[in-house]
Amino acid sequence: ALQETLDKRLFGQHLVSKVVVKAVRGFLNNTNAKKPLALSLHGWTGTGKNFVSKIVAESIYKKGLQSKYVHQFVATLHFPHAHSINLYKDQLQSWIRGNVSICPRSLFIFDEMDKMHAGLIDSIKPFLDYYELLDGVSYRQAIFIFLSNAGAEKITEVALDFWRNGRTREDIQLTDIQNALSVSVFNNKNSGFWHSTLIDKNLIDYFIPFLPLEYKHVKMCVRVEVESRGYAVDEDILTRIADEMTYFPREERIYSDKGCKTVDAKLDYYYD
Repeated sequence: ALQETLDKRLFGQHLVSKVVVKAVRGFLNNTNAKKPLALSLHGWTGTGKNFVSKIVAESIYKKGLQSKYVHQFVATLHFPHAHSINLYKDQLQSWIRGNVSICPRSLFIFDEMDKMHAGLIDSIKPFLDYYELLDGVSYRQAIFIFLSNAGAEKITEVALDFWRNGRTREDIQLTDIQNALSVSVFNNKNSGFWHSTLIDKNLIDYFIPFLPLEYKHVKMCVRVEVESRGYAVDEDILTRIADEMTYFPREERIYSDKGCKTVDAKLDYYYD
């Protein structure tokens, strides 16, 4: 189901589909995992990071994101004040410990990692490490997903290099980006992963790059959204919405600067 949904509704992200399905399926089928699964999703706004975490949740839990075993943290909402970082660390550890005690197969999603205070996320390092038990609790069946805009520039740089050299985006392999991405995030002072022990100790299993979306991908997003609302597909409207998006770099205008983020609002204008 995970593979099927990603194939149908996630566009222009061949690396994401391949890595996420492989990682999640492999982890769920492993009866003797040595550590929790930790995925870090990186890319510009509107490229599908939240969507993919939602699909992962739905593929594991009947109620998806609404399941009581799925826990979402948004940096600016749950950890807004830099002076309260020690309090947040205690609360975060307590929350994770308590929920994994209730359900070993808990899923934790951390959104806006690029806005999280440096050092805060390191408080969960023990839970992501190779311990069999911590105070009588095993964390080895839990899943942690981190979402971040940090590293998006590096991803775009690689994608543009391929485009300028006449190679397709599908030629891009994880090995072309992953190491540079992890180093970029680790050294980014505006990232919650700045000099993080999670990266330093190799506790993040995969750094997954979301490539910037092209014009054709935006049109695909519009089409799927139109169909999901039960409207008749009007090719003229699809084109007009895609044309209204802004694209970068300024000269080539290849990538949508908001991905598919504003498709919903534009559809409301044309159809409602």
